[in-house]
Amino acid sequence: MNIIFLGPPGAGKGTHAADFSKELGIPHISTGEIFREAVKNETPIGLKAKEFMDRGELVPDEVVVDVVLDRLKRDDCQKGYILDGFPRSLPQAEMLGQKSDSELTAVIYFETCKDVILMRLTGRWMCRGCGKGYHIKNLPPKVAGVCDECAGELYQRADDKVDTIEHRLTVYNQETKTLIDYYKNKDILIQVNGDFEKQEGHEELEGVFTKLKSNASC
Repeated sequence: MNIIFLGPPGAGKGTHAADFSKELGIPHISTGEIFREAVKNETPIGLKAKEFMDRGELVPDEVVVDVVLDRLKRDDCQKGYILDGFPRSLPQAEMLGQKSDSELTAVIYFETCKDVILMRLTGRWMCRGCGKGYHIKNLPPKVAGVCDECAGELYQRADDKVDTIEHRLTVYNQETKTLIDYYKNKDILIQVNGDFEKQEGHEELEGVFTKLKSNASC
């Protein structure tokens, strides 16, 4: 079962991908993580990507796709995978389709409203001391601004501030949103409700995967 989770930042893709990776017994592949791993291990494609990163340049789509494809060749992907955060643009999606040896089972699109995204992302705080994460609504500390574990100061990352999130959503709308029509035209797009809380979203996805398994066995 080869799956792509598609949607804006804050849609819950990473959370659900981690859960269903365990349930389905297939790896959850985040492009950020595999880039760091490829560079750290100094793989040929990782070194190529590092050249651009060291110059402060965007890594070209072709190199990004090659890093992902290199990860998909590993043994743990033989039964499938969940791609989280990739592809980000139409050229990446087209190259993935042309170069990949595996056929996509489905692209699951998390449709999520802007208010929910802002609530989720701007509510995140982190401890300067131990790194423990909190959320003002879903996982608040016992004492405001203070870590439950080490009494360290809580702070908000730059990525979780309103201006930064607004910019990320603008980039998403300019680039990634074109993928919705692309995969819809291929008849593999499945839309789910990204506004749901975690348990509701999990139950909806369970129904999606149950149906996909049933179709695969026919």
